[in-house]
Amino acid sequence: MTHPAWPLYGLRIRTPRLELRLPDDALLSDLASVAADGVHAPEVMPFTVPWTDGTPDARRQAVFQHVLGTIAGWRESDWTLSLAVLHEGRVVGRQDVMARDFGAVREVCTGSWLGLAHQGRGIGTEMRAAALHLAFAGLGADSAVSAAMTDNPRSLGVSRRLGYVPDGLETASLRGGRVTLQRLRLDRARWEEAREVEVSVEGLDECRELFG
Repeated sequence: MTHPAWPLYGLRIRTPRLELRLPDDALLSDLASVAADGVHAPEVMPFTVPWTDGTPDARRQAVFQHVLGTIAGWRESDWTLSLAVLHEGRVVGRQDVMARDFGAVREVCTGSWLGLAHQGRGIGTEMRAAALHLAFAGLGADSAVSAAMTDNPRSLGVSRRLGYVPDGLETASLRGGRVTLQRLRLDRARWEEAREVEVSVEGLDECRELFG
């Protein structure tokens, strides 16, 4: 059912195993609990913003603030769609799709995380494939970009399987030190060649204008 004030709540993206949707209060609570239970091993940090450094309660709060902040701060010229990922009816992680001046640039950026208990089963690849289908088939994007630290083989592997190509390196700051990121790019032609996951989208027409 479409929410009268915020039709993005009616958006559904489905793959053979997953459903992605903007979380309501109940799902947001579940999503925060997944984050509290852990997203990565403590000896590594895959994010340039180290939001997982804190206690389980701090991670829980960070997820609440992030998702609600994306809704409150949404503009057609600068938006982040932060979707809960459900597997067999249970929240397992989050998939973000972001863009600035999408109407002119036609490019999106993606970011995601998956609860520790749900990793290693191909879910990360499938949820990114869902996000790319929304971008290319649903919104008419021309390109998608992503980035991962050069020592993050899982994230880089997901991008490689989905057809991304290297797009240069960049240096970022993390905990007062330096890290190297591999930029990645996927254009429409390579997405068409590489896509293998069946994806369906429901409720996009009701909220299409919000994407600019």
